[in-house]
Amino acid sequence: MNVSSSRPAAISACIIAFNEADRIGDCLASLDFCDDVVVVDSYSTDRTVEIAQATGARVLQRPFDGFRSQKQYAIEQARHDWVLCLDADERVGETLRASILQAREDGFGTTAGYRFARLSDYFGRFLRHGNAYPDRVLRLFDRRRGGWRGTREVHEAASVDGPVRTLAGDLIHYPYRSLEQQLAKTQRYARMMAEHDFARGRRATLTGLVLSPAWRFWRGFLLRGGFRDGWHGLVYAYVRANYVRQKTIMLWMLQHGLPVASPPPPED
Repeated sequence: MNVSSSRPAAISACIIAFNEADRIGDCLASLDFCDDVVVVDSYSTDRTVEIAQATGARVLQRPFDGFRSQKQYAIEQARHDWVLCLDADERVGETLRASILQAREDGFGTTAGYRFARLSDYFGRFLRHGNAYPDRVLRLFDRRRGGWRGTREVHEAASVDGPVRTLAGDLIHYPYRSLEQQLAKTQRYARMMAEHDFARGRRATLTGLVLSPAWRFWRGFLLRGGFRDGWHGLVYAYVRANYVRQKTIMLWMLQHGLPVASPPPPED
């Protein structure tokens, strides 16, 4: 008599990285329940590749041409159709891990993807209010039914065709090494978003320049309770409002034919 047995679906973890030697190890350690781990590295100059390979991850190197493109390439290299996508500064929390394992044990059913909350550390305190949390992200999905689609290379988001469920637990996020790094990162993202919006025909207004940053601050800090995170919540709200201000100014400059970035140095 033949007895058929069904095995839980395999999961591939997909991570993109560049000079993440101080964070990639903890990220990969939180993914030890996955059946396949692929890291797409943008030619790091530190020990990122060495550390990733030491954990048994497959490391592929590819020039960086955008966050969305890099993440889509990563899932295309996965060995399994169910993929779990992380950045190197993220880790799967214990409750989320249990939720993922239970969903896999149940066979995923008709679900095309799963979203879950992302909990961010902000210089020693996890932000649990305001615009920072729950910040739900779709990161576990069947690549046959979706992926990192669209043309926006920054603030990219995965999407799927089919039902999406929310899992309990948090994706733990350590986004900033220092305030200087955060400010540089937000300015880079502001420029990329301004260029994306300009290419799509969006235009800035002086009214928006004044009101949009103020609205971002008060919505997060007051209406969504960011003040409950103390001074961490206050500083975070100010920096995020400044991101909106930078993006709007850069869009205004672009539509008036003015430079927003320094030209590359001349070649020798």
